[in-house]
Amino acid sequence: MKKTLKWKILMLAASTVMAILFFLPSIPTFEGFPSWWKKVFPSKPITLGLDLQGGIHIVLNVQGDKAIENYVERVIGDIGDLLSQKGITITSAKRDGLSGLIVKYSDTAKGKDIISEVKKYYPGFSVEKDESGETVFNLSSSEKDRIRDSAVSQALETIRNRIDQFGVREPLIQRQGIDEILVQLPGVKDPKRAIELIGKTALLEFKLVDEEADLKKALDGTLPEGDDLVYGKTVDPVTKSVRQTTPYLVKSRALMTGDVISDAQVSINQELNEPYVGLTFNNIGARVFEKVTGENVKRRLAIVLDGNVYSAPVIQEKISGGKAQITGRFTMEEAQDLTIVLRAGALPAPVKIIQNLTVGPSLGRDSIEKGIKATVIAGIFVVLFMGVYYKLSGVIADFAMLLNLIILVGALSALDATLTLPGIAGIILTIGMGVDSNVLILERIREELRAGKQVRSAVDSGYNKAFVTIMDSHVTTLLTALVLFLFGTGPVKGFAVTLSLGISINLFTALVGTKVVYDFINSRKKLEKLSI
Repeated sequence: MKKTLKWKILMLAASTVMAILFFLPSIPTFEGFPSWWKKVFPSKPITLGLDLQGGIHIVLNVQGDKAIENYVERVIGDIGDLLSQKGITITSAKRDGLSGLIVKYSDTAKGKDIISEVKKYYPGFSVEKDESGETVFNLSSSEKDRIRDSAVSQALETIRNRIDQFGVREPLIQRQGIDEILVQLPGVKDPKRAIELIGKTALLEFKLVDEEADLKKALDGTLPEGDDLVYGKTVDPVTKSVRQTTPYLVKSRALMTGDVISDAQVSINQELNEPYVGLTFNNIGARVFEKVTGENVKRRLAIVLDGNVYSAPVIQEKISGGKAQITGRFTMEEAQDLTIVLRAGALPAPVKIIQNLTVGPSLGRDSIEKGIKATVIAGIFVVLFMGVYYKLSGVIADFAMLLNLIILVGALSALDATLTLPGIAGIILTIGMGVDSNVLILERIREELRAGKQVRSAVDSGYNKAFVTIMDSHVTTLLTALVLFLFGTGPVKGFAVTLSLGISINLFTALVGTKVVYDFINSRKKLEKLSI
């Protein structure tokens, strides 16, 4: 036996054994293997897509206009302090429409200085109107586009951080279009909880309660300037229904927001035996919180999350150390979800769910069973046809098809590729392409035998003549699969992955695997006739 043939047989055997080892963890009975096996060999099962193991598929629309409003509101909160540092006092600053900013001042001589400082620190603003004692700014179109785009990018990262902490394996989170985010979470057991976690804005604000204003008038519709009317809701932990709603009149300006939080953890109140969320501020937050509590002793500080007051305790003394608590009769699950969103950060703008699909695990199991059934039926028909029509050579071609399947599923496991329902279709298509390659080779061999060539010479010539045709067909299909992978999403990518792997492996099994068998047979004895 020639040395080259030995190496080919060794390579073929090694590829097959490695593929089987990688695929073994995907077999349900693998759990019964000894513990040392999983330490030595791969133990990660093949990853199933959303359509096979169930889960949720949602498309979120990021509300870009709200991001612009939030940006202007932040500027309003900062502009008074910024100008006062420059010795400029303003009467008021408020938002006008979506992106307008109106600054009023009593010293008319300071108008140019105000315009200069605002444009210096907030270059996205341009002057729309400048009158005595009042200047109206507006955001440029390019700045509004930048804020919208930034909001989508930030929302994408925030949602990814939340899902990572939620513990979902193999999530798909990607931008779709201009202002949409696609989220696929395979294997999620509680879709409702996951959706709530993803969509929660989680804007945490610390605001002073305005106890000097008339709350009754505010409830009747007369809201004092600079105040907001918000509510605290007590929810029954069992029925989830609202037990009680308490109105609060708070200052519009937030003294602190959640962006100064460095950590959030769930703890248990030993007296009430209820969970609460403990907050730890970063260095900036700790200084600000100490300053805020020191300047507002005996006043109530409302902790507001997404417009809902969780608690409004009275500040008894200046609080140092950079820690605070959020209480609110949480269930343990609610407290854990709240810590996740606080650690991951608030969304820069609200998101709206525009598509929500839930795939049940039973539907996924049914898809797997039907996919396997289709693959087996297709395989049986191919094996029978090749065996009857091409005899022994057909059996060798069937060997190549089986080898193709073994190496393909092993490669999917080794590369941690996601198997989807269209991916199973890609496997079935691979079977067809594998047979097609062998048919081309066998027909070329037949032609050479009819021309009177010896078996060995006919086999070599048949492979050489079929090589170019097989390569052309496989390369064009591979390019198509590459386009599907680059521009497709979800299951389409799954189809592209299995198809790409399948046709690549098929080149190996058709041109090398079957050739090795013929060469091995010819090396043992000189064939006078070939069963074809």
